[in-house]
Amino acid sequence: MLRFTVKRFVSGLILLFVITVASFFLCYLAIGDPTVALLGDTATPAQQVALRQQLGIDRPILEQFWDWFRHAATGDFGTSWRYSRPVNDELFLKLPVTLSVVAFATLISAVIGTAFGLLAGLRPGSAIDRAVKTCAVVLFALPGFWVSFVLVIWFAINLRWFPAVGYLPIDQSFGGWLRSITLPAVALALGGIVSVAEQLRNSVVRVSGLDFVRTLRSRGLSGRRVNTHILRNASPAALTVLALQFVALLGGAIIVEAIFSLPGIGALTTSASNSGDIPVLLGITVVSVVFVVIVNFLLDLLLGLINPKVRVQ
Repeated sequence: MLRFTVKRFVSGLILLFVITVASFFLCYLAIGDPTVALLGDTATPAQQVALRQQLGIDRPILEQFWDWFRHAATGDFGTSWRYSRPVNDELFLKLPVTLSVVAFATLISAVIGTAFGLLAGLRPGSAIDRAVKTCAVVLFALPGFWVSFVLVIWFAINLRWFPAVGYLPIDQSFGGWLRSITLPAVALALGGIVSVAEQLRNSVVRVSGLDFVRTLRSRGLSGRRVNTHILRNASPAALTVLALQFVALLGGAIIVEAIFSLPGIGALTTSASNSGDIPVLLGITVVSVVFVVIVNFLLDLLLGLINPKVRVQ
């Protein structure tokens, strides 16, 4: 197990390094001259030259990369070109908002998706199985922004159960914090519920037809114990989908944060892109990749614990 863990950890570090290097050069290629976005169209050439010297972007690109990378390796992502504040401070303010919504959405997807997937998989062809398939088709066809608007109209404007926009930090009010992230999390979680339920349903149906399940039933084990064995053998596929869903939700949060006016990473990314704030974009990219690597690493460890064959492979 130790060798398996070390291999997964090293592969995660390699992935982080490759994406970090690629992101740095792609940001500079995509944005070009950031002084145009930072100063505006009315800036004079002399002002642009002065700003380039101030930001240090008049140096060779490899020198800029090495200077940024050696600081980023220690957790220092530099200073925001637009706000003139440390990038770490910006991330510290915005990251908890996005992680709150994404984590809550993942939890909703896991709980509801697992329940419906297990019920549908244990009773293939039943009414609940057909309902899950129908809901999957409908939810996949509905645009996420439309679902968000419907949730706001029903539960925020008409029923007034939740706030329509805004975010309340958890240290100010736990109840207010939970109410402020519920609608965005539900809007994000709908697609995840379908994915987890469908994957778990198909996996349960497959595992239920295996020889060891028939052997357990022939020995007179209770349905509850048999279902426990089925769920344990069917869960790796659902866990993989759930981990991928968490990664996808980090990107999908940009649209939801805009609709619900949440001051999260999505809003910061949009602002940094429009203003050519490369240090902020790079900080967001590195932190996002770190979370992706951590999630995949934990997933590999969990799958290795559940299924020893994964460790062998």
